Amino acid sequence: MIVIMHRTEPIIASWKLFHVLLIGFTLSVLSACGGPLVGVTVVDERTALENQVLGTYQELNQQVMLVASVRYIDPQGKLKQTQELPPGKKDVVRALQRVSFNKDDLNRYKAAGMIGENNEGGITLLQPEKIEPDDRAFVDNLIQEENEDRLAIMSRIIDTNETLSAKDLPRVHNMFAALNRDKALKGERIQLESGNWISKETQQ
Repeated sequence: MIVIMHRTEPIIASWKLFHVLLIGFTLSVLSACGGPLVGVTVVDERTALENQVLGTYQELNQQVMLVASVRYIDPQGKLKQTQELPPGKKDVVRALQRVSFNKDDLNRYKAAGMIGENNEGGITLLQPEKIEPDDRAFVDNLIQEENEDRLAIMSRIIDTNETLSAKDLPRVHNMFAALNRDKALKGERIQLESGNWISKETQQ
């Protein structure tokens, strides 16, 4: 029997209005000579943890999108939420909203090489000397908000997945760091698992 291993490449959807970092996967359909391959087993390289985390992340985004769409207009003409969100879900909704709001500014500084994707799933200020003094407070706040929101999202994934616990958080950080490296654009700065910083060489 022939065993072919392939890596499922993540496709990260645009983080526009509640669609934050929506991760999907496509599986290649193998064929040869116009017919099915006989005696071929496809082995996915993703670990069980990755499957759990990514599945929970997709469900989380779907829930947030659903919550955002379930609204109504009260007799006074005000937009109302039909149900009160539990604290945990409310926090992650706010985090996803803020990530979407900050996306354009973050991408601008990443494109300039001032901010990079670190190997813990967050972002790091790399070239503070290039930032205008009047913009420094804004950039510092941008980085703080983005890292807080990413942590809230990752923590929520663990809280809502019964097979995960707090001890899995470092592995979840590493997995999201790998996904962020994969989706980084050409020229953006990324930190490898070794700790070294490089410029992304290929366009995603």
